[in-house]
Amino acid sequence: MLVALSLAAPAAKAQTWMVSTTPYIKLGVLDKYNALGGYTAVFIVTNERSGQEFMLTKQVAKGESGLDVLFPTEPSDPDYFKNLQGLAAQPTPGRYTWECRVNGKKAVSGHFAFPEVGNDVTVIGKKE
Repeated sequence: MLVALSLAAPAAKAQTWMVSTTPYIKLGVLDKYNALGGYTAVFIVTNERSGQEFMLTKQVAKGESGLDVLFPTEPSDPDYFKNLQGLAAQPTPGRYTWECRVNGKKAVSGHFAFPEVGNDVTVIGKKE
């Protein structure tokens, strides 16, 4: 049986790799003394070159003081950064500004830059 299985085994092929690199930025807000109880946090990220805005709204429950979010969020996530047309944000290289509005008022803001990323693949041939 073992001999039969080894004869039926497929011939060895060169190793093939698939690769991906996706940068993310972690943004956060924290009510340090938990004075508000629960609140609504609206994160707004703006691409400085295009002026396009992407928004994500999160609810912070009473008893939790804050949260972190990733930009961009995977569009398969139920809550993701999207523009007014509903299109998901992409990690386009460049400079961005961001702010978080808590209960409608600007609470925090900042800026960041997405790097350009690339991938290299090495094909390892089969041993002869």
